[in-house]
Amino acid sequence: MKIGIIREGKIPPDRRVPLTPRQCTLLRRLHPNIELYVQPSSIRCYTDEEYAAEGLPLTEDVSHCDVLLGIKEVPISNLIPNKTYFFFSHTIKKQAYNRPLLQALLQQNITMVDYETLTDEKGNRLIAFGHYAGLVGAYNGILAYGEKYRLFHLKPAYQCFDRHELIFGLRNLVLPPIKIAVTGSGRVAKGAMEMLEHMKIERVEVMEYLNQKQFSMPVYTQLSSSTYHVHKKGRKFIAEEFYSFPENFEAHFEPFYRNTDLLIAAAYWHPKAPKLFTAEEMKRDDFRIRVIADITCDINGSIPSTKRASKIGDPVYDYNRFTEQIEPPYSHPDNVSVMAIDNLPSELPRDASEEFGGIFIERIFAHLLDDKEGVIARATITKGGKLTPRYAYLQDFADGKE
Repeated sequence: MKIGIIREGKIPPDRRVPLTPRQCTLLRRLHPNIELYVQPSSIRCYTDEEYAAEGLPLTEDVSHCDVLLGIKEVPISNLIPNKTYFFFSHTIKKQAYNRPLLQALLQQNITMVDYETLTDEKGNRLIAFGHYAGLVGAYNGILAYGEKYRLFHLKPAYQCFDRHELIFGLRNLVLPPIKIAVTGSGRVAKGAMEMLEHMKIERVEVMEYLNQKQFSMPVYTQLSSSTYHVHKKGRKFIAEEFYSFPENFEAHFEPFYRNTDLLIAAAYWHPKAPKLFTAEEMKRDDFRIRVIADITCDINGSIPSTKRASKIGDPVYDYNRFTEQIEPPYSHPDNVSVMAIDNLPSELPRDASEEFGGIFIERIFAHLLDDKEGVIARATITKGGKLTPRYAYLQDFADGKE
């Protein structure tokens, strides 16, 4: 098997890699029959020279490879027909901006394996960048809070060499006694809470968080789905039902938006699930939240103020609660300042890539050689010019009918 690591072509550029140079060497030692090739790139967090130092051939033309590994969506003009690709396609939620990409994958007979859909038999994801999305997302949320109220200035994460430099920069951070809510219980939320722990922000239980109006120190609480969702028919919250039929539930987030200064949204959101709160609720006098770090970054999704993604170099925009329009960051104290970067792990690309590549070698690569457990098959969206049965629900979307 010949495997190519492709150059990232999406704009804005992404500096992450699916395998680091040393991981490529490890993979070749574990599987002597495979060949690895690297497409040169001037933007990667690992340089061409670092790959070459490991004896990896650099080649512009990777059309001889059987499998091509990337990170973000491959520009349509860069696709090579009849190949197997691994990358995050961002198509499974019927994202309109990637409809042309899905159509191109079908037209060019490409076998598309999406990292996001690599799961075990129980549906648990096997690989993700969520941990670093959470780490950086929480950091950026605190950075935005400091900038909004002119309390402190943190060095942007992308300007740090790695997470060690970022965490070292927190040693003198002093926060006011704010209240922070973190939604979710997966990798993203755990990464966010890990960062808050580095900041020495104390965790409190949900009821203490709600019942005590003000604390003497900054605190945070974790909100699982059962904390702010109720069944429309008054039935008991059952996680399996919520994840299978989220449309059966409604959000009761009012107690939290009345008691929160900074919201860190780290919970996966299904398009059929209710929004956390509405644009009308955001206009209320008791809507206390003034900074939102929307790590999930679902445009017009669970959080009405997430009107667009922001950029690493320009991470925050303001949402006017009353006009529902976007305004310059920190332009008015009553606006909600939104951080909604959709490629947060790119701010610490070397750390994120090393973790991701390690997981790929440990949990995914063996299935690529022998998919007896169906891991690759379950994650294959297109094959042979057609959608696979598991993703047939995308047909009308691909055809432009919805």
